[in-house]
Amino acid sequence: MPAPLDAPTVLSLGESSNGAPVLASPTVVAALSAAAGVTGFGTDAAATLDWAVTVGASRPAERPLVDDWSLLASVAARDVAAARILEPHLDALDILAQAHHDGIDVELDAVGADAGSTWGVFAAEGPNARLDAQLTPGGWRLTGTKPWCSLAEHLTHALVTAWTGDERRLFAVALQTAAVSARSGPWHARGLSQVVSAPVDFSAATAVPVGDAGWYLRRPGFARGGVGVAACWWGGALPLRTALLEATRRPAADQLSHTHLGRVDVALWSARLTLQSAARVMDDPGTPSSDPGTLATRTRTVVADAVELALTETSRALGPLPLVADEAHARRVADLQIYLRQHHADRDLARIGTSVSEGRGAW
Repeated sequence: MPAPLDAPTVLSLGESSNGAPVLASPTVVAALSAAAGVTGFGTDAAATLDWAVTVGASRPAERPLVDDWSLLASVAARDVAAARILEPHLDALDILAQAHHDGIDVELDAVGADAGSTWGVFAAEGPNARLDAQLTPGGWRLTGTKPWCSLAEHLTHALVTAWTGDERRLFAVALQTAAVSARSGPWHARGLSQVVSAPVDFSAATAVPVGDAGWYLRRPGFARGGVGVAACWWGGALPLRTALLEATRRPAADQLSHTHLGRVDVALWSARLTLQSAARVMDDPGTPSSDPGTLATRTRTVVADAVELALTETSRALGPLPLVADEAHARRVADLQIYLRQHHADRDLARIGTSVSEGRGAW
């Protein structure tokens, strides 16, 4: 069974005008309470996906963005892999909700999707892999290979980008059919070993469009989804700060242990403020801001840098012992190292620099 719930596990990224603590939303509390009853939470993909379906169905239709990010951070603080499983499912539900809001009719019945479906979002591209969509007399069909499809062997459905000529368009597709074959690898990762991200082959698979060509990238929620991943990174790193804090309280602790803790504390505190600010701006159309893409990329970069620093400082401060003797700590470090590679690092910095140079990165 998972460890009992404790206060640091239930997080809130909410802000208070008077400095008082901001309580986590009932959705976050309920999700974490339910997680305590899931055997294999984070390690059993199927059981964790069942929990994710319940969490997705319980979210209020109208909710502040900070509640979603608090949920993801709280789950990651408990188990990084569980957050990695939950995040794309919620992202897919948000994309479908955005389509409905935009008046887009998505015929989910045609691919057998319902309230119990488990979702992924497959939008990566790669060399020697291309997925094409063709409109046939019987409807849209997907043919080709999509790389980096996480949990495809376990999911019932996915939102997938495919090429229609020179443009990409988003489609909903059922995965557990004869026309879809999820590969089991290669996946030699030591972190997130249960969240296999491998190619999927499609052979004239039935699909239904979600928006027109380019809608997936143009929609307002695209930038939000990217920051949701960063909220997972941040929450996943908080137990590293706790480990450093505990080290400073040992009888043999010296000034260096406090230095390591202080450096990580400042970095994660700054990342928290950045997430709060981004949530406030993205939730309020009247707030002056730079373009959403630049804001999202800046936020992800600040958080990724903070988590990288936390990983480095924890390793230097604690040495090899927790990596070989503490299963939970070792798995958290390995999971974060893999998950953090979704950050595009210097390429994102180049995008930020381009935005600033072209006048789209105003503060």
